[in-house]
This record gives sequence, structure tokens and C-alpha cells, in this order.
Amino acid sequence: MATIQVRVDDNIKAAADFLFDSLGLDTSTAVRMFLSASLANDGIPFPIKNLKPNAEIQEAITDTQQRRYLHGPFNTAEEAIAAMLGD
Repeated sequence: MATIQVRVDDNIKAAADFLFDSLGLDTSTAVRMFLSASLANDGIPFPIKNLKPNAEIQEAITDTQQRRYLHGPFNTAEEAIAAMLGD
């Protein structure tokens, strides 16, 4: 069995411990549930709201939506890596 160590703010940890305890869980079990649900859903198992991407991320999203600066397809991973590195 593997061990995962995560650094979080002390207040978040205490609040999460309190919440999960009130649900009859410990935090480790809640994290395992989250990981299992993520795998079952092939992604985050709940909607992510109110995320505001910074300007660079928003520009990349817009470029992708408008199909700008896209390259490929590539026949091999090596070709893709070479294109990313500008070789």
C-alpha cells in the first residue's frame, strides 16, 4: 500500500478533520473515497465552479478553441517532443 503526503493549511486540515469526523469518516478514508470516485468518473467527481484562469491560461484556451498555434498530428512521441522543444 502506498502513502501520500499532502501539505495543506492547518485551518483547512482541522476543518476537514472535523467535517469528516461528523460524517463518521477519518480524513484518510475521505481522501481514498475521493481518489476512487475520481477514477470511477475519469476525472474530478464534482463540478469545479468559479475558477478564473489567469490571462496566460485564458489565452491558451482561446487559442485552442480557435485552433490557433496547433501543430501535428505527430506519428511518434519523439516528433511531438521535438516540435515542443523547437528542434
